[in-house]
Amino acid sequence: MKKSSIPQCALCTVKNRMCIVKTGEGPIFCPTKEYITIKNAIKEYEKPEIRKFANMASIQEAECYTNRHIKPYVLHPIKPRVQEIYEFAKKMSYKKIGIAFCVGLYSEARALSNILMVQGFNVVSIVCKVGCTPKETIGIKDDEKIRVGEFETMCSPIVQAILLNKEKTDFNILVGLCVGHDSLFFKYSKAFTTVLVVKDRVLAHNPVGALYTTGSYYARLMKPGIDLVEHNE
Repeated sequence: MKKSSIPQCALCTVKNRMCIVKTGEGPIFCPTKEYITIKNAIKEYEKPEIRKFANMASIQEAECYTNRHIKPYVLHPIKPRVQEIYEFAKKMSYKKIGIAFCVGLYSEARALSNILMVQGFNVVSIVCKVGCTPKETIGIKDDEKIRVGEFETMCSPIVQAILLNKEKTDFNILVGLCVGHDSLFFKYSKAFTTVLVVKDRVLAHNPVGALYTTGSYYARLMKPGIDLVEHNE
């Protein structure tokens, strides 16, 4: 690999990294060395709303571990993400929570909605198929549908976001939106948004499973072009 100053933190092999240790070191591509850029970016935390949000997020992060007073400390996580989300929302004094969910995760969205209501929140939930808009609206051809030859409703994350904006939700939660659809939701949502479920149709919504097995069952992911061929019966 050619030397480059383009940030590549995922490729860093330094033991004492300067992003964590004050006396640490970093490779040529370490963005922590970009002092001026970072200094300017840090100024964003001076904005009251952003400062409070970041402050509470950091506090919530620490509270997800127990026995932190014991030294030497050994990580001991105690809270599932759904608990972390509603606790953070309470810290921010949020009252109305929006849920944007995939039609394939109705039961999960219902369970989340029930949990949030029990925790005292007003909940607004919008399914991805809202509006029953045909896929032809965005130029999808018949052979590009999941069910070829049939009417098919498009996922409409922009509508989901705008409807939640209209309801003036304080905080939004994504549940299983498709790749790309989630991106559109982030772009159009006025409220801060977090993710509870990331869609993975094959791995029971556990996408890191493929990352853990690139040396075995998913070795094909490391071979360029091997998945470009469609397997149609």
